[in-house]
Amino acid sequence: MKIAIYGYGNLGKGVECAVKYNKDTELVGVFTRRATESVKTVSGAPVYSAADIDKFKDEIDVLVICGGSATDLPKMTPELASRFNVVDSFDTHAEIASHFENTDGASRQGGKLALISAGWDPGLFSIARVYASAALPEGSDYTFWGRGISQGHSDAIRRIDGVVDARQYTVPIDAALNAVKSGECPILGVRDKHKRECYVVAEDGADLSRIEREIKEMPNYFADYDTTVTFISLDELRREHCGIPHGGSVIRNGKTGIAAENTHTVEFSLRLDSNPEFTGSVLLAYARAVYRMHERGRTGCVTVLDVAPADLSIYSADDLRRHML
Repeated sequence: MKIAIYGYGNLGKGVECAVKYNKDTELVGVFTRRATESVKTVSGAPVYSAADIDKFKDEIDVLVICGGSATDLPKMTPELASRFNVVDSFDTHAEIASHFENTDGASRQGGKLALISAGWDPGLFSIARVYASAALPEGSDYTFWGRGISQGHSDAIRRIDGVVDARQYTVPIDAALNAVKSGECPILGVRDKHKRECYVVAEDGADLSRIEREIKEMPNYFADYDTTVTFISLDELRREHCGIPHGGSVIRNGKTGIAAENTHTVEFSLRLDSNPEFTGSVLLAYARAVYRMHERGRTGCVTVLDVAPADLSIYSADDLRRHML
């Protein structure tokens, strides 16, 4: 399977690293909007201008799009899906339906297959929610993220005028998490489950009050949460916030029995040293599925909920039955 990476930030590097562990994949190259001479890949893979990508249409089986959800992917994915099989990690939950529609039309027109919103949430956590609710239809779902750095939210802050760099931590509220883990089914709003901590490096002379206001009022990202904004130096950011850890849990508490007398808790959790490297690994697995599904004639747009588990795996169906089932 010949893949290419479109966009070379942390996530693009994560996909590149994942190729090492997936022996059925070959990296054609990295496509960037930056000057190609300024980009040096981790693996030594060739770098090409994004403007030249159509020259490689016959060489790429699946294009993994590694842009930000705030402004890049809503435009990039539909535009590229008309000419390539694609996978993206669009993670603005409130906008997934519209992103799906836009991409579906473009990919059908071009006879290609697109998979959007792969990763771990949306992605693996989405599957966990579906499985748990199918097994326990009487119950409640809860999703907790962090404590960890959100790539999408950090990127959204960096797009604000006057911001040099930023890291955003998503932090679960312990009281809510402990209540759910104990088997309770509390009614929780988004503000009850998480808070957001932002560490921001601003340009010299930037209006800090404006930047803080824009962060806290940003819809779909911060407006619905208790958010703190701390301005720090670039040296401090690099020293104290250089890693990109993350993780979280999907929990469903459900009832069974004639009188709903028995309580069950289903939990799927992740603890990640590197959010982009793990997300990149998930994207590569779904690129494999897109390749296989398109080979069978599938076109249009799909999500992780439409993919059979066997299509993700490098192992044969016989190996999966013998060792995984």
